Amino acid sequence: MKKLFAMLLAMAMMVSLFACSSGTPDPTQAASEPPASQNTEESAEPTTAPTEEPGPAAENPDDIPDTMTSSDSKYQVAFITDVGQLKDKSFNQGTFDGVKLYAAANGKSYKYYQPANGDAATDDDRYDAMKAAVEGGAEVVVCAGFMQEAALKKAAAEFPDVPFVFIDGYPIGLDNVAGISFQEEQSGYLAGYAVVKEGFEKLGFTGGGGGTNPACCRFGYGFVQGANDAAKELGKTVDMNYSWQYGATFQASPELQTMMNGWYSNGTEIVFACGGSMFNSVVAAAAANDGLVVGVDVDQSAQSDTVVTSAMKGLAASVQWAVAKVYDGSFDQIGGKGTSLGAKDDAVGLPTGTWSLETYTIEEYEAQLADMASGKLTVDSMLSEDDFAKLTTTEWSNVNLNVIE
Repeated sequence: MKKLFAMLLAMAMMVSLFACSSGTPDPTQAASEPPASQNTEESAEPTTAPTEEPGPAAENPDDIPDTMTSSDSKYQVAFITDVGQLKDKSFNQGTFDGVKLYAAANGKSYKYYQPANGDAATDDDRYDAMKAAVEGGAEVVVCAGFMQEAALKKAAAEFPDVPFVFIDGYPIGLDNVAGISFQEEQSGYLAGYAVVKEGFEKLGFTGGGGGTNPACCRFGYGFVQGANDAAKELGKTVDMNYSWQYGATFQASPELQTMMNGWYSNGTEIVFACGGSMFNSVVAAAAANDGLVVGVDVDQSAQSDTVVTSAMKGLAASVQWAVAKVYDGSFDQIGGKGTSLGAKDDAVGLPTGTWSLETYTIEEYEAQLADMASGKLTVDSMLSEDDFAKLTTTEWSNVNLNVIE
């Protein structure tokens, strides 16, 4: 009998709108058997998926309204957005897709809450959104992004009977908060390796969060590692521009587009756009300069012909899995702990059904992903801000890394 998480993998294939080849894990999904937390302070035994048979398959999230009206004015599954737009075609949207898919498949009411003041939202604004969600009837609150930590500590302590799911999060010392994170360095590695194997020699990375967002840092660090290893195998050296400039708010901006225009016009062939709506500025510059793009978080190929592939993680399915634990009574398996999902959980990868890679083959990719899942191929991670200096202190053998401060 398949476990619930395996069902979610199949269900959420509709989220990404691509067909993986036989034997290829769908990287928009989360784990069938999530591993033990990568965190050290409050980790416990490995968490496992429940064994109940699932209900009917969920719909495509794009066919589920973003807003609904509950007959009793109560909303059972709540979502608190990260900075940026709800429909960012990336992190916020991918996470909210999981909320909608679970609610639609299980007859639950749902609502999203955007903290006041937009990109300038404070911890108090985020707390107010969480409080409004609980007072609005939330039986579980899904919070997106590491910036939610301070507000979560306050809200979860005030409402100890309400479970909170902290996506891109970690343990914060409260049993009603489940931290769900991803091994983004693995997904970034797969993308960096693939594009160099494809023949690209002039790469770029532009990241969100100003260099303090752990997920973006892991994506970028993995991207450099993958590019370096592929170049080493090919006996060549590749160039890479790498910058956090104009990404603090994860928003598109004229300044970011101008910088990207400069990169492309000076020879950069492909840029990893790692930061929500920043994607729009990178794509605009790529289109104007015959450049190409690597997307992030979800399969972004439908957004632009410039997208060659995307470094993805299982946002929608991980949300469905975690919320299901609230309703099947097993939330204590993940509450108060951190669960980190990676290749061995089918939670990271590239969209083989929609990529436009021609030289690097699906068979090569599948073999590499299998090695990563088995532990034969390991990718170094940045687990804390203390590790962020690894990028510039590492002696890269086959990458000329130009870090732009």
